[in-house]
Amino acid sequence: MENHQVDVREKNRRFYDEHVAPMIASEFGEYASRIAVGLSGEGSDCFGFDDEISRDHDFGTGVCLWIPSEDMDVYGYALSAEYETLVAKKERSFYTERLSERRGVMTIHDFYSNILRIDCDTRSCTMTEQQWLNLDHACLATAVNGEVYRDDLGAFTGFRELLLGYYPEKVWRIRLAEKMHDYSASLQVNYARCMTRRDTVAAELCKAKGLEAAMELFFLLKRVYPPYYKWTYRALKKLDETGQFAARIEELASLSCDPEAWEDTKYHPNRQNLKDRIVCISEDIGYDLAEMLKNQGFTKHMNPYLEADVKRVLSGMN
Repeated sequence: MENHQVDVREKNRRFYDEHVAPMIASEFGEYASRIAVGLSGEGSDCFGFDDEISRDHDFGTGVCLWIPSEDMDVYGYALSAEYETLVAKKERSFYTERLSERRGVMTIHDFYSNILRIDCDTRSCTMTEQQWLNLDHACLATAVNGEVYRDDLGAFTGFRELLLGYYPEKVWRIRLAEKMHDYSASLQVNYARCMTRRDTVAAELCKAKGLEAAMELFFLLKRVYPPYYKWTYRALKKLDETGQFAARIEELASLSCDPEAWEDTKYHPNRQNLKDRIVCISEDIGYDLAEMLKNQGFTKHMNPYLEADVKRVLSGMN
């Protein structure tokens, strides 16, 4: 699988080096320094996560050409026509209509605005606090993934660097607090309540929400944007240097609700049912996250019940 991923990335880079770059130099030489080129945005290949299954849709050889908005009427449409001609000539490019929407010539403003779903000020490279708060983790990951081959002007990478600088402090703390609450509410409180009621459907939903919150917290504390949900665990495994946290997440995901562990058990908000392995592993994950919070100075202790430290995290906001 890894060899295939490297091969796809190399194919796109070779397509640029052997076909796109010479075309720009010969046909658009006077504008070459204004054209940024790379591979970023939507698609598993931009994350390096593509595999044989990915070939069934939106998969093929191609690159992105990003230009300033004011340049589109000057040479952008002609550049797009030349690029599409190159793709059409490329043998086995697998270039689908859907993929053509993600590759080719586009303005810098439209690339970021379409992915982040806001009107991005790519000229001054700024975003308001409210815009940051409205953004989705996965959209941010999509906006900064992949690779930039060339950007002499620096306009494309300027906004990319703003995003890579991560959330402003206040927004970061708000996001942390939200996910701390989500983790505790779903896995450390409501899971037990649902199992006490023998409502395994609701309990499974609690587990799923807790898994999502735990992984997002790990990314937040590493100051990395998690990708689209189906790739989150795969990205987490790469990010987790020891593999311990990822192993706990995988174990939790593999466990099914165990009604027998809750027979003759009454719900108590301050007493955990450690007969249920889901409860045990949830506490271990809570300790892991609490240790990360402590190591980054958010708390002075390690409390696996993350809700208890939500106010402390928020109190550090300016």
